[in-house]
Amino acid sequence: MKRILLIVGGGIAAYKACELIRLCRKAGIGVKCVLTEGGQHFVTPMTLAALSENQVYTTLWDLKDEAEMGHIQLSREADLVVVAPATADLLAKMTAGIADDLATTLLLATDKPVLAAPAMNVRMWQHAATRRNVAMLRGDGITVLEPDEGPMACGEYGPGRLPEPEAILAAIQQALGGDEKRLAGKHVLVTAGPTHEPIDPVRYIANRSSGRQGYAIAGALAALGAKVTLVSGPVTLPTPAGVTRVDVETAQQMANAVAQALPADAAVMVAAVGDWRAEAADQKIKKDGTPPRLDLSENPDILAMLAKSPHRPGLVVGFAAETERVIEHATAKRERKGADWIVANDVSGDVMGGDANTVHLVTAAGVESWETLPKSDVARRLAERIADAL
Repeated sequence: MKRILLIVGGGIAAYKACELIRLCRKAGIGVKCVLTEGGQHFVTPMTLAALSENQVYTTLWDLKDEAEMGHIQLSREADLVVVAPATADLLAKMTAGIADDLATTLLLATDKPVLAAPAMNVRMWQHAATRRNVAMLRGDGITVLEPDEGPMACGEYGPGRLPEPEAILAAIQQALGGDEKRLAGKHVLVTAGPTHEPIDPVRYIANRSSGRQGYAIAGALAALGAKVTLVSGPVTLPTPAGVTRVDVETAQQMANAVAQALPADAAVMVAAVGDWRAEAADQKIKKDGTPPRLDLSENPDILAMLAKSPHRPGLVVGFAAETERVIEHATAKRERKGADWIVANDVSGDVMGGDANTVHLVTAAGVESWETLPKSDVARRLAERIADAL
């Protein structure tokens, strides 16, 4: 079993460490935690101990532990040291080699790889001192992830949010390597998100797809060592670690990007591609008391085109978002489109944009109905099945 030492810094994002521990444990990675003094204002040692099933370390001045030079042992027994959240203060101390508490002493004493996931205010992240510190740390061989961009607890918006636990897990698995790389040498093409079909310069036809399931699948495949090309419709999600992302807007652009990404060993078509497009007006359509007429044309069927392509991947997986007779429609879709597998789900509730999914895997051998799972767990299970098939 691979093991990490997780250093939890002081910041509101510290609560995400709880989910990161759960995901690591589920992925077969052992976790020991060091909780800084600042981190204890946001999560408790008891919480981390319960989730990791290991003692949580908080101070350099524990007589029992330090009688055996415990901080040296902690720094050496893990395969990887992870700092999440890595505050501006922690990054600065790591850069300067300051060792004034347990966390920074461990970081200076370790002979193992270090991965840091930053979290701080946008101005702090963009400050010249922080940019300089990050550049120096990367130059020293430390992996510093890019923070996510979005609204912050302080009310500001921009880069500085802690990456989502699923993204940090993917980076951890990539750093650990070893037995996790079941898809090494394989190229997998993934599509995700909605498409936007313009009506005029300010309006478009779209759907409620958030892209979260597709992005989770891309990240899970990359974590298994695959070279992943992610063709994404318009979403606000960060690119998963180790994934090459191609941004598109319309169905035709997505079809073109998919064709250009071939050849691939497998393709997972998760995107909710719009079925129709309108003849877009050059200028904004004005209200005149009469509803405008939209002349709709059918968009290219990317899944069917891919399944019939002379460069067809060895495994073609489609998705079916249904609101009724889910398995029946998905089974018919697999045969009609020529896909090897169809992953079907009922989207009549809050699946689109939600955190969980209940899917049915439809193959030539029959139907497997999976229990309701977090989308990250659906992604990992599907990635493992794809690794088995390839």
